[in-house]
Order: sequence, then C-alpha cells, then structure tokens
Amino acid sequence: MAQKPSIPKGTRDFSPTEVAKRNYIFSTIKQVFELYGFQPIETPSFEKSETLMGKYGDEGDRLIFKILNSGDYLNKVDENILASKDSLKVTSKISEKALRYDLTVPFARYVVQHQNDIVFPFKRYQMQPVWRADRPQKGRFREFYQCDADVVGSKSLWQEVEFVQLYDAVFSKLKLTGTTIKLNNRKILAGIAEIIGAKDKLIDFTVALDKLDKIGAEGVAKEMLSKGISEDAIHKVQPLFQFNGSNQDKLNQLQDLLEASKEGMQGVKDLKFVIDAIESLGLQSATLELDVTLARGLNYYTGAIYEVTAPEGVKIGSIGGGGRYDDLTGIFGLNAISGVGISFGLDRIYLVLEELHLFDEVALPKPKVLFINFGELEAAYCMKALIYLRNKGIKSELYPDSTKMKKQLNYANRREIPFVVIVGENEIKNGNYTLKNMLTGDQKVCTLEELLKITA
Repeated sequence: MAQKPSIPKGTRDFSPTEVAKRNYIFSTIKQVFELYGFQPIETPSFEKSETLMGKYGDEGDRLIFKILNSGDYLNKVDENILASKDSLKVTSKISEKALRYDLTVPFARYVVQHQNDIVFPFKRYQMQPVWRADRPQKGRFREFYQCDADVVGSKSLWQEVEFVQLYDAVFSKLKLTGTTIKLNNRKILAGIAEIIGAKDKLIDFTVALDKLDKIGAEGVAKEMLSKGISEDAIHKVQPLFQFNGSNQDKLNQLQDLLEASKEGMQGVKDLKFVIDAIESLGLQSATLELDVTLARGLNYYTGAIYEVTAPEGVKIGSIGGGGRYDDLTGIFGLNAISGVGISFGLDRIYLVLEELHLFDEVALPKPKVLFINFGELEAAYCMKALIYLRNKGIKSELYPDSTKMKKQLNYANRREIPFVVIVGENEIKNGNYTLKNMLTGDQKVCTLEELLKITA
C-alpha cells in the first residue's frame, strides 16, 4: 500500500492564490525598503555551525536545525563519545553546518567578511526563509520568511526615527491601519534596574516586567520575588505598573524616576528625540506608543527596542520588531560598528490581512488570452500569434491538448481568462482570428493587430 504523502510539522504548502497574496506583501515591503534607500543582499540558507551557535542563548541554540555531515558521519566519532550518549558532544562531531535561525547573525557575518567592499553606513534589506525547531502554533512555524532592514555604521537617532516611519509606510500601503508601534530603550530598563538596586538581575527584572499585560502587577511582583528581587526594589518599581498618559507624560514620569541614573537619563533623552521627531513629522496610519515594559532582545539590543502589534481586536502576536545593537559584529571580530534594524513578520501579517479581508485587490496571475487547440495545424497557426502577443507583454497560453471545445472553454472559465481565440480552417485560410469575450459572450473576427489592440 502506498504511503500517504505528508509534510513535516511546522511547514506548509502554498497554493497559487496564497503565493500571489504572499508576493503582494513581499512586493509592498520591498518597494518601501528601496524607497528608503536600502539595498538587497542574500546569504546562504545554511551557515557553519560555529557562526550560529552561542549567538542566541541556550534556548536559541536548542532550536537551531543541525545538518548531518555527508557520508558515514559516525565512522570518525570516538567510541567513548558515542558510548557516553552526550548529544551535545556527539552533535559537534557529526554536524558542521546548520540552517540559519534568523537573518541578523548571518548579516553580521556578511558585514565582517565583506567590510572592505561595503560603503558605510550600509543600508541593507534581506527577505529570505529561516528555520527554527520550535513548537508549531498559530502564527508560529518551523520554516518562515523574515523581511529585515538594517543600517550599520551609524549611531544617528534619525535612523531610529526613519524605522518608525518605514513601519508606518509599509502597513499603510497594505491598508493595515490601526497598528501600534511600541518603542522602548534598553538604557531605560538598565536605569530602572539600577535605581531599584537590581542591576545584577536586569534580565530577570525585565523578563518579569515584560509580562505585565499578561499576568498583571501582582503576578509580575510574585515572579520578581521568585527571582530574588527584594520587596523594597519591587516597591520602588510600583509606578511602572500604573504607567499611563501620553508619550510626553510617560517621558516626564521616567525623567523623575530615573533622575539618579546616568544611563537611564540617556535613555530618556534618546526616546524623547524619536518621539518629538515623530510627533512633529506625523504618521499616516500607525500610532507610536512608549511602552516601558517592552524588553525583547535584551541579549543584544543596546538602545532602541521596537515591537509592532496588529490593530485592536486581532488576536495574534507581534507582527514586527527590532532594535539597536552597538556591537553585533564584535562577535566576529569587527568592533565598534553600531547598527539598528527592524523585521517584518510576513506570516503573521498574512494572517492579519486575511482576517481583516484586506486581500480583495490581490489578483492571481493568469493568462489574458487562451488559444483553443483544434489540432496540429491550428495549434501551429496559433503559436505564431501567441509569440507575437507575449512579445507585446500580453499573458497568453495555448490549451495543450486537442480536445472537446467545451472542456477548453470550461478551463478558461475556471481560471477566469477573459478572452479566448478560436482558429479553424476559415481563420487560417483568411489569415485572421475569432476572438470570444468570455464575460459578455460576444465574438469578433479580427486581424492580429486588432487582437492585440482589444486584449492589451
């Protein structure tokens, strides 16, 4: 009995309609990237394991797909290592490559490797698939695309302003109005931890604070206590649990709270620059919100932190995010190269657009003209016209089989092809074509030039 075909969990097939919709998103993002001066690059789907491992923390390392060495990969492994059944030791001996986990670390490798050929500041965008051995769920897959834009070689806060505008421009172009661009700064979080005397527990503090909207103030306080943060420190941070008002109100509250922290005050200054600039310049459809609980990517972000959420009422995770990193290329030996970047979550954006019925205008690629096939002689005559139309940019095709006309017309209807060309003995004898409009049912005998004019 033949095995029933299937695909691995966390992966998907895409129908022609789904591909057309995805390409619409890709095209929109690409247009805005290039409008803002970004250049495309691509990196291999797999990298050396040493390039990726140790760059994402223990959890990230666990989610990296390793590629087995070719050939008899166990033959060269020491028997004692095999007998120990230590998977980490065995893996390092049988796998030297891995599928990329994200686009950021490969980009850092690219910058270091090609530093002599790059013009800094270097503005690059990259739209390629990545792979993670994650637990699949709605909006989370094991194979998915990332659409990244980064600027390296500049510490200017204007870049951070531009990324807010870029997010707004893309989502406005997709007609996805009502998105919220959340903004925070790593220096703010470090400053708060310093003020409350928990500087040595910055990660534990921020991870707990990041859950405020999910578990509430009481839940955050309990988690901080469980991580060894004192009750006195938690009492000092209480004002953050009721943080509200406009962005300017929040900046004023942060200024009062962080007065004694030099790093924290620098974070307030950086945030104020971006917020003031956006308030002055305006946004098309998105809202900028200062969110002091935002704490993504703390292992490598050093300044601004971004996260984009879908319009209210759409229950899905973030649809974009990013931040500033002051020394990401340092992991490959090139120090003091500051960068800032953002990413679009293509698959989640797709789900949001689908839920909000915003794909109405996306048309599936299809021919405009179908030539009916009555046999070899007629098909050969049609092929000359087909080549002529294609050279003029008219999407055309010849039905491949000489079969019943009804079947061929049904094919045209099912694919929503607007015009059908019928060629028989009379058309060949007179050097013309019969054109049928599938929407109105009207038929007209015409020359090749008339055929082009009508279908163009």
